[in-house]
Amino acid sequence: MVKAMLVKEFLLVLRDKHALAALFVMPAIFILIMSLALKDAFNEERALVSYTVIDKDHTAQSEKLLNLLSENGLLNEQNLTSDTAAQFVITVPKGFKRQFTSKSGREKPLVIEAAADVKQDLLALFKSQVISAFMQVRVDAIKTKLEKRSASSARELDAISFDEKKMMQVSFSALERDEKPNSTQQSVPAWIVFGMFFVIIPMSTIFISERKQNTLFRLLAMNVSLPLLFGGKIIPYLLINQLQVWVMIAVGMFVVPLFGAEALTLDGSVGALIMVSLALSLSAIGLSMLIAVVVESVEQATTIGGIINILLGAIGGVMVPKFVMPDFMQTFSNVSPMSWGLEGFLDVLLRREGIEAVLPEVAALTLFGIGLLAIAAMIFKMKVRRGL
Repeated sequence: MVKAMLVKEFLLVLRDKHALAALFVMPAIFILIMSLALKDAFNEERALVSYTVIDKDHTAQSEKLLNLLSENGLLNEQNLTSDTAAQFVITVPKGFKRQFTSKSGREKPLVIEAAADVKQDLLALFKSQVISAFMQVRVDAIKTKLEKRSASSARELDAISFDEKKMMQVSFSALERDEKPNSTQQSVPAWIVFGMFFVIIPMSTIFISERKQNTLFRLLAMNVSLPLLFGGKIIPYLLINQLQVWVMIAVGMFVVPLFGAEALTLDGSVGALIMVSLALSLSAIGLSMLIAVVVESVEQATTIGGIINILLGAIGGVMVPKFVMPDFMQTFSNVSPMSWGLEGFLDVLLRREGIEAVLPEVAALTLFGIGLLAIAAMIFKMKVRRGL
């Protein structure tokens, strides 16, 4: 009986080409698109700020300042005639040289005009880079004066550098010394989670169809217990979800690099990965069963299931990475089970943690799934008493 129920469920899913596309093709496409779209977001050497220059001073000091800015990899200098508007316009006023060559105190500050829609963090970044270049020019001016009085002091100043690569060395926790996080490590976990929750649609629609065709009534009349009936639904989709996980990981490892993005590396605990995927699958199946027993038609299941999936993904950091959300949204995202699953996958695929690190997420997802299954069972029993 159990074998027949499992075979039946697999056949029904395999015949539904739209369900298979939603479970496997859609998340694979999203992984590819988002990995490519976010590729530059994790490239620390790309230019983040665009600017143009108006030099009214035309002195060695202004030229030195502008050369330092143009050599900065974070800044992209544009011509004034460029078709694309720059985020900042920096004007070097006439008389800028005075603050480096005299003690008059009549400094001429740089004038920076920012675009009205520029973000405050980019403004702070640009100001810090300008200040760094400005201080380098000031140190060079002091060194020039000291060379006439004390060659040794001038040599000491010559050693001062504002090059951040000489001042600090950045490494990322859990990664190798020269390794950096990449977009694929962010997109693969996110869209695995989203894809796994799409079992809501095929699972709920098949359940409703069987209820309307009296298939469930006939099974119950054959003394098939409710746990066995639910188990015949749960086990196939648990296996389908596990297949989803490994197909999506394979896409990240072997398909995404073909299009120019970084490959996914699987250096975390495989055991932890399996635990998270099973717990997340149970959570998705619990929600699917609840929707299936509550709604009255396939159309309702498709609509409600799709809306819930999108909302949980938007809140949980799937569609917009949590690290770009404001603080209150990052806190609010914890209400979504997708957020718990995403953190579990990131622990393994990005942070390379083991089983202990994912236990909180696994426990939360398991309790969530079991709780929803219990509620679905109670509602289903009530409907059975009323004749389905």
